Amino acid sequence: MGDLVVAEKMAAGLGLLDVAVVAAAVGALFIIAWFSGREEKDTADFFVARRSIPAVIACLSFVATEVSAVTIIGVPSTGFKENWQYLQFFLGSAAARILIAFLFIPVFFKFNVTTIYEFLRHRFGAATQYSGSAFFFVTRLMASGVRLYAACLGVAVILGWDAWRTWDLYGWHVNSGLMAALALFTMCSIVFIAFGGIKAVVWTGAFETTVFFLAGGAVAIYLWKNIHLDAGAAWQVASDAGRTSLLNTGAQYFAPGTSCWDGFVKTFSDPNTLWAATLNAFFVGLCVFGTDQELMQRLLTVKTRRSSQKALIGTILAAFPLVTLYLGLGTLLFLYYHQHPTLPLPDNPDKILSHFVVTVLPTGLKGLVLAAVVLASIDSPLSSLSSSFVTDIYRPLIRKDASERHYLWVSRCGIVGFGILLAILALAFSALTGILWLAFKVIAVTGGSTLGIFLLGMVTKRRGNTENVIAMVDSAAVTASLLLLSELKIISLGWSWLIVVGTILTFVIGYALGRPAAESPAAPSQKEAS
Repeated sequence: MGDLVVAEKMAAGLGLLDVAVVAAAVGALFIIAWFSGREEKDTADFFVARRSIPAVIACLSFVATEVSAVTIIGVPSTGFKENWQYLQFFLGSAAARILIAFLFIPVFFKFNVTTIYEFLRHRFGAATQYSGSAFFFVTRLMASGVRLYAACLGVAVILGWDAWRTWDLYGWHVNSGLMAALALFTMCSIVFIAFGGIKAVVWTGAFETTVFFLAGGAVAIYLWKNIHLDAGAAWQVASDAGRTSLLNTGAQYFAPGTSCWDGFVKTFSDPNTLWAATLNAFFVGLCVFGTDQELMQRLLTVKTRRSSQKALIGTILAAFPLVTLYLGLGTLLFLYYHQHPTLPLPDNPDKILSHFVVTVLPTGLKGLVLAAVVLASIDSPLSSLSSSFVTDIYRPLIRKDASERHYLWVSRCGIVGFGILLAILALAFSALTGILWLAFKVIAVTGGSTLGIFLLGMVTKRRGNTENVIAMVDSAAVTASLLLLSELKIISLGWSWLIVVGTILTFVIGYALGRPAAESPAAPSQKEAS
């Protein structure tokens, strides 16, 4: 297709087939939510689905939440403008899942928790539980705000809403199209999650993962057919441009004439070296998959500990090909625009996939990609935020002996409140770029505090409560300071080391301030599922 013909498609908009595909996908989501959540009676239904979800569905839902819009929008842009070194993170991530499956999950099922922060109460005390939940709120709201912004950015570009009026508010450019997308998807998320609870979230998540694979595969096939290069030539072009680099061992920092000290400093300053990426992903994986209610909640909806372990291990086999597929889209997009140098590129590289969809893809495929982004926009952490608020904060601190009907009502109100707050945060992130790495930086600051305390409770017999709060707050303050100093170029430290520093610091301070104990407190009198 000639460059002129491709460029002329910019004004084509969505066809009827595109609208039908998106409508069918969204309609299926609400139908699934209706049938799965129409009999919600109490918080056991609303938050853990009475542990009745099949392991394979929990696995696919976990993957949908893990990848979300940051993968669909952010990963192709990383492959387009950088390389494949992002896959290094998956090595540490896979190792983290295995450890969580055999260390964390047995403990959570042993205590029969609704939220994982209840374990902290059993192990240490109420103050540690409240702190763990509070850190979850901060981490999840910030990271999910980034994810929601990424999804709505993609939708706004594909629909042409980004061309709507932009207001300049004291140097902050606010696009009305982005605001419309945020309002639309926030409302959809609130409606279906407030109605169906975790059952709606889990079953629709499995559906979303299927659509992610279909959309990515369809775009990859279309790109390959329109690049007009054989595999060898395509690889050579991408390789010459540095787009095929997979491993960054840091060897370039130890060139002849460079001191070992300078080499190590530069290696630690680069967050994308194999060592930094793998270690960071291992700790981030432990934090996000093991100490974050958003993802662990899905693994608590299955019947037994063993089913939960199988579901988590299965996510390795499901997530890796999905991430690889969307990285491959970035490389294929680079090759496509390399062959069509006169085609306009987006002003923001984060928009590359969305820009390609709206300017190049034919009717039908355009709708399929839009459906994937829309579903990623609607998938949100509202259920996990509400479950942690009601179970960890509201029930023990505000209203201890209310009826289940009352707690269910508060849970749904919490979903509305958190939905509005997420939309506000996503709008605030619209002033930033590099959304893929921003999400990791957010987790790096607060995630180490939570992970350090969970590990302290699982691998030691030390006792502490307010001491743990001190450890978590001090660690978060140190890592936030290090991130700020690094961003201001005052020190040379790759952000990917922050969660490592935070975890170790929390663990050490908590251990030092804690008291020795002969044994951890006994679990509640419930038979452990196996």
